[in-house]
Amino acid sequence: MGKELSCLIQNYLAELKDETISLRRTIHQNPEPSFREHNTADLIYSNLNEILGITVSRPTPTSVLGVLKGSFPGKTLALRSDMDALNLSEKNDISYKSKNEGIMHACGHDGHIAMMVSAAKILAQFQDIIKGEIRFVFQHAEEQHPGGARDLVKQGILEDVDLILAGHLWVALETGKFGLTSGPLMAAPDNFSISIIGKGGHAAMPQEVVDPILISAYVITSLQSVVSRNTNPLKPIVLSVTCIQGGSANNIIPERVELKGTVRTFDPEMRQLIPNMMENIIKGICIAHGANYAFDYENGYDPVINDQDIIEKLRKVLGEALGENAIERLDPVMGGEDFSEYLKIVPGALFFIGAGNKEKEITNPHHHPCFNIDETALANGTEALVLSSLGLLDSLNSLELFNKVDTSQ
Repeated sequence: MGKELSCLIQNYLAELKDETISLRRTIHQNPEPSFREHNTADLIYSNLNEILGITVSRPTPTSVLGVLKGSFPGKTLALRSDMDALNLSEKNDISYKSKNEGIMHACGHDGHIAMMVSAAKILAQFQDIIKGEIRFVFQHAEEQHPGGARDLVKQGILEDVDLILAGHLWVALETGKFGLTSGPLMAAPDNFSISIIGKGGHAAMPQEVVDPILISAYVITSLQSVVSRNTNPLKPIVLSVTCIQGGSANNIIPERVELKGTVRTFDPEMRQLIPNMMENIIKGICIAHGANYAFDYENGYDPVINDQDIIEKLRKVLGEALGENAIERLDPVMGGEDFSEYLKIVPGALFFIGAGNKEKEITNPHHHPCFNIDETALANGTEALVLSSLGLLDSLNSLELFNKVDTSQ
């Protein structure tokens, strides 16, 4: 990338710095949960509609699509930002704290929106040199299965798209760093629920009851053997029981206890086998104690598997512009993402944008009530989106030209 172009991008980033932070804070202060992002979508639509050269539409009631057509024919690249907040009460003491009780942006989606709006504004300035098309996909409902990506794919937003990218703010990574991982990146997040059905009664006469609390304790402990003794230790798997509900008083043994949890995997074969392993354990324990059970297992998103060639191209583009020291190879994480839905259709990659800062005490993990980001990361992420779009689109078009060269002679 030429020095003149690089200088122009830096100038635009400086001009948009305060505006990007302001937009992120506005969205943070007014969070909306999955499938209800109406005001957020309206705000994005309004911002994109002001950018000369970008055509804006609403593929679904709570999503937004912006399209920037370059001055020359070429390939099509899509950028994706999620939009939804979490059902979580914010505990941060900040001026832009959530106004909506019980709803909070605790995963960085507010920052994703702000970065991509700013990236769209900058990329529109280079319309006269762009070969092809860039689509800005603002997706609803990433946090709640079945997710919004499936809806957008059905609406045809990936038609004629050659490559899709997403940047994700990541507090576990220091601000100024970018995490790139080829192959498996994020796991399949499956959910389960278990009902242990016993026979309730007086707590002073346990011999007359079938205690579902005691049985649940055996079930929870034994389920850990699925990972420790029934799966390949070289294939990462997580099984966590995250919710226990049962009982109403200290002198009553309840009739029923409800358990909920999640299983995270990368390997498709193990993903298929685990529900049977779990049910065999649950069934055996319940039979041994004279209890009944109900077991429900729901497959979540597929794992995110980054395209290796795209990651290598991204590593080259960002490394040359930002320095090799800014690029880190990260291990896969067991969180889930419906970005995988797009990867079923077109090649793509999701990369991490460092947003943590120990000096500023910005270290709380994602989905924490005191989650926040180092807002310096917003300019970094915007720059990465712009550089990635221009660099990878140029690479795609060069590859197309190379493929058309007559090599028969």
